[in-house]
Amino acid sequence: MAKDLKDMTLEELWELFPIVLTPHNPHWAAWAEEEMTTLSAILSDFDIRISHIGSTAIPCIMAKPTVDILVEIPVETDKYNIRTIMESAGYICMSVSDERMSFNKGYTPEGYAERVFHIHFHPTGDNDEIYFRDYLNAHPDIAKAYEHLKLSLLPKFKHNRDAYTKAKTDFVSKISAMAK
Repeated sequence: MAKDLKDMTLEELWELFPIVLTPHNPHWAAWAEEEMTTLSAILSDFDIRISHIGSTAIPCIMAKPTVDILVEIPVETDKYNIRTIMESAGYICMSVSDERMSFNKGYTPEGYAERVFHIHFHPTGDNDEIYFRDYLNAHPDIAKAYEHLKLSLLPKFKHNRDAYTKAKTDFVSKISAMAK
């Protein structure tokens, strides 16, 4: 019998859900639109802005088959209320800080579901991910450099998501600053 995800250690989760990069899937944009429509409906009482971000929003590069969505909310929004709504709708809360929250959908005790989502809640205007996405879409050569970086990190960090993300930080920060 499969272990419940909530009972697994971080190492067990990273083993079950390794970082995988795949060629661009043209369905990702449609899946993002469907998920954003769902989020708009369940969060209709809030003043939000929803955007498809991350590598699945950049058609010319390989990506983790995880659709990232950014939900911008006014800073005064009751995050506890949003967390309750998201968890009631089946999303798994992965992190909460003073300013941000993140939720996952599509993780099962057997591994990834067909559709996997990371939903990021940031205060309105905390949206460097949009600048980064738009810059890479406008500059395919920079997008390919980002893809090369990700591929070079994969062998070392396949089972360490935090280290993989940290190793990309300088590149992402530099490009986001250029984009602004």
